[in-house]
Amino acid sequence: MSQSAATASPSIFDQVRFVLNETSHPGNVGSAARAIKTMGFGRLVLAAPRAGADVLRDPEAVALASGADDVLASALVVPDLDAALQGVSWAVALSARSREYGPPNAEPRESAAIAVQHAGQGGSVAFIFGSERTGLSNADVERCNALVHIPANPVYSSLNLSQAVQLIAWEMRMACLAYERGDFAGDASQETVERAAVVPTPSSGSTPHEALATRDDIEGMLAHLERALVDLDFLDPDNPKKLMTRLRRLFAKSHLEREEVNILRGIAKHILERRTRR
Repeated sequence: MSQSAATASPSIFDQVRFVLNETSHPGNVGSAARAIKTMGFGRLVLAAPRAGADVLRDPEAVALASGADDVLASALVVPDLDAALQGVSWAVALSARSREYGPPNAEPRESAAIAVQHAGQGGSVAFIFGSERTGLSNADVERCNALVHIPANPVYSSLNLSQAVQLIAWEMRMACLAYERGDFAGDASQETVERAAVVPTPSSGSTPHEALATRDDIEGMLAHLERALVDLDFLDPDNPKKLMTRLRRLFAKSHLEREEVNILRGIAKHILERRTRR
């Protein structure tokens, strides 16, 4: 592959980050760096890796990066998933199992089409991969906008972490290149758009990316709204059941704009101020 092909569209490719959460094996970190570089990406984020920041210098990681030393060396090491997702407007959780609650489901190709629409409007997108042994927790999945399961052989569906990264990076590359050529229709049908709550394909009438709420905006709004619901005695903090989980799913499907988030926070603020005024 030529260098020019690998970096066909730096502007949109740089909007995509691959997040490894609580990775145990240094070799998988190096292999993941190689996997994303071969597809033209360079943003690797490690959330609470078992070996800490030393994983970037681990001999096994360096050996398996196999020429992607620059991606490995520039990987960002952060203390937790929240830090890894700062500034992200659309996040995808990768999981080998379905969840009773959580964000809407999407196929890998659909998720790539959705992600490119966000990246094309200036949004930052992230694909999150869990640890080798336990994957992502329910709480981790609920932080995301979509849940993706790679439809592997049901009889033997075991995928190495870096193999899963490679598959998603490939789908993202194909979607990014199609977008750059100007013939991006994505593989997201209207049914997919409605089911996965994607942002409209950019057009003269579409929402500018400055108006889209980031994940940080929504997390702040949810915390604010939760305090207000507790104050109203609508939410029992000792027995919350699945109320906030369901609200997370609702807002994940809604794709809120920042103005809409501000309205909801204004309502929450008014509720909380009622006690002060009484």
